[in-house]
Amino acid sequence: MAARIADKLLQWLEWAVQAGASDLHVVAGHPPVIRLHGDLIELPEAPLTAADTEPLLLSSCPEDVAQRLQNSKNADYSFECELGGKSTRFRATLFLAGGDTGGCFRLIPDAIPDLTWAGFPADLAARLVALRDGLVIVTGATGSGKSTTLAMLVNQINKAGGYRIITVEEPVEYRFPREPNSVITQREVGGDVLSFADGLKYGLRQDPDVILVGEVRDRETAQMALSAAETGHLVFSTLHTRDAKGAITRLPDLFPPDAHSGVRSQLAMSLRAIVSQRLLPSVQKSEKRHLALEVLWNTHPVASAIRQNKVESIDNCIQTGREDGMWTCDESVRLLFRMGKITRAVAEQNVRDVRFLHQ
Repeated sequence: MAARIADKLLQWLEWAVQAGASDLHVVAGHPPVIRLHGDLIELPEAPLTAADTEPLLLSSCPEDVAQRLQNSKNADYSFECELGGKSTRFRATLFLAGGDTGGCFRLIPDAIPDLTWAGFPADLAARLVALRDGLVIVTGATGSGKSTTLAMLVNQINKAGGYRIITVEEPVEYRFPREPNSVITQREVGGDVLSFADGLKYGLRQDPDVILVGEVRDRETAQMALSAAETGHLVFSTLHTRDAKGAITRLPDLFPPDAHSGVRSQLAMSLRAIVSQRLLPSVQKSEKRHLALEVLWNTHPVASAIRQNKVESIDNCIQTGREDGMWTCDESVRLLFRMGKITRAVAEQNVRDVRFLHQ
């Protein structure tokens, strides 16, 4: 177990929680910094030295995590602490930079947000959770809310009842409530299972209906996810790509070139949808960021484009697929701009052609 968390670190974490921040950064050479609605804000502290940061950061992690940091130079984990009389959870990442230990702490809300709060369309969520099998991918940059989206979707399935749900996460973030007639288990990479691929491999032996894989980052995990989606399971996962088209090229790229054709055929068959998302700063600095989405459904033209590696036609499929429930990120950004939720500058930075905003 971890030693008692250092008072100074607890103080900074409490400041982050009270401010409504998403993250706390503790890095040598800088004062502690929080991210609030997308902006970085320094706390009123002197810049930290390497001698300051290491003992503070190590006070938050168990011995096995500290050993993992020493061996791998990076370590992900989650922990709880008492702040303001309330137990609060964080996802933490420790790393080495220039030989010094740094850390980032992300606040995990104590309850899974609802769709309205997140700005995620209820009709899109209903269609996604109604799928019986196949692969659903959520893409976006780090901090774009992918984990929150997956948690909201899986929680809807959990509440509906009648499903055996398995999650494989690094680390476990949101904790799903126990619901009647549902069985859900959450496995943490490094603690409960050695890897995402192992979590999938052994998870398939646990009679699952729905599997959440926190991230597809290697060939073995990608192959297991595709196979699970092909064999009657509904699989949710994330990829770090800028858009839906990027996800379609990213998965085959995890495999050797001579396997690309086969992987594209598997993907064309098992893919159901890709949701790509961004969080854009609000007009009001004090407000949470707004969700912009690109949605791709695997229609026959899309499947054909995937199979034949005509990725350049995917954008056109999305643009002409409104009747199938697709829309581009540009359309989502334009809507947010017209509703007065984001500034013109933010809108122009997030569309391919600024002229589209005025069409």
